[in-house]
Amino acid sequence: MSNKRLIKVPVVSELASENKQAEYLFWVGSAGSYDDRAKKITRAFVKILEHCKVSYAILGTDETDSGDVAKRAGNEFVFQMQAMQNIEIMNSFEIKKIITCDPHDYNVIKNEYSDLGGNYEVYHHTEFIDKLIKEGRLKLNTETFKGKKITYHDPCYLGRGNQVYEEPRFVLKQISNDFVEMERNRERALCCGAGGAQMFKEAEAGNQEVYELRTQDALATKADYIATACPFCMTMMMDGIKMKDKQDDVKVLDIAELIAMSENL
Repeated sequence: MSNKRLIKVPVVSELASENKQAEYLFWVGSAGSYDDRAKKITRAFVKILEHCKVSYAILGTDETDSGDVAKRAGNEFVFQMQAMQNIEIMNSFEIKKIITCDPHDYNVIKNEYSDLGGNYEVYHHTEFIDKLIKEGRLKLNTETFKGKKITYHDPCYLGRGNQVYEEPRFVLKQISNDFVEMERNRERALCCGAGGAQMFKEAEAGNQEVYELRTQDALATKADYIATACPFCMTMMMDGIKMKDKQDDVKVLDIAELIAMSENL
């Protein structure tokens, strides 16, 4: 029987009823709330927050979709409706700082909510983990992945969209002395193929799937682990690994999951 304790995640409205407020809002996002694979990323990151005694809370049922997919698909009306609903709720609770594991939500809340009255200090979870390490609040075990090669796939909305390149790499290099880059990396990294609402449509007939090309980039490194930092990228890279019949040889894990594994959280 596991001796891991169940975590009761604090909720913003429940804290407010007790005249309390967390320093950070953890924006879970639609993928992190409903997709079975992405839920594991959410759980891993919550374990890190708890381990480091971070003051955080979630919106719970008060959170709705960020509106990013609607906007990328061209439905500005639905985007603004969803965004304004979220902004009204967050502002009512005087939210100032937000962390999210989804680069799509990170990008839209950081760069586009401000046009509608939502002004927040927004962190992607890899930036926040980097911050915890550099502040001395998170000390990592280097033994778990000893002798294991790790490569990293740059999510478009984190990398090219917001120039967050170094923080994820710094974090991974704290747990692995065998970090290897794909040939196409940073600003030259190939998209996983799911951004811009492409996650929800089929590829055009006759075209090779983008995620298949990106999987080839990853497999060429001979890595044991492909580290991702986006739930959409996670889905696409896992599909690519299955297509290549390499799921027994290569594991696809989010950076938060790798950190939680290294610390046995």
